[in-house]
Amino acid sequence: TFDGTDQCGVDESAPYPKRWLAHYPRSKALAEQMVLAANGHNGLLTCALRPHLIWGPGDRQLIPRLLQRARSGRLRRVGDGRNLIDTVYVDNAARAHLLAADALCPGSPAAGSAYFISQGQPVNCWQWIDQILALAGLPPIRRSMTLKMAWRIGLVFELLYAVLRIDSDPPMTRFLAAQLGTSHYYDISRARRELGYQPEISTAEGMQRLAQELATHKGQ
Repeated sequence: TFDGTDQCGVDESAPYPKRWLAHYPRSKALAEQMVLAANGHNGLLTCALRPHLIWGPGDRQLIPRLLQRARSGRLRRVGDGRNLIDTVYVDNAARAHLLAADALCPGSPAAGSAYFISQGQPVNCWQWIDQILALAGLPPIRRSMTLKMAWRIGLVFELLYAVLRIDSDPPMTRFLAAQLGTSHYYDISRARRELGYQPEISTAEGMQRLAQELATHKGQ
């Protein structure tokens, strides 16, 4: 449901955006709609989970990219540094899937429903990123740019990559700028109530586990 603006405590009643900033979120929404529309067909029961910003040991996307950009000096804070975001530790995300599978039975409110999944407590985006950098022995982010500037840079890169048909991810996009510079956290009451979901691994414990993995792979 992320449309590039602040979303604070939003629940599953929020509509899909009328316009998308990128193909990635649009494809996720289309897939979700297809899954939910299939509920009840030939005895099939479905639901959709919306885990927000999965992280933890074994991550091959988010954390490696953050560390790579930090080491190259290309990581900058976007916005005023006060935006809050939801995250979900990987074990909690996995448990949510198991709970959803158990809940999918005839007459269950889970059938045909969507659920936000997170740690249940938003964190400051940039403090959280700085904490991950510290675990890797890297300094906190010092340089910054306004959200408006990041948005404009993202638009330029999108146009440039499209015109030149560059087959790789731009270093900045409007969608990424919005994700980094706005607040987006969600109400998981429905998942708690209907799936019995609770984030069993706290963010602090998750960070300890991540620190162990980063220490193991240090220098590799």
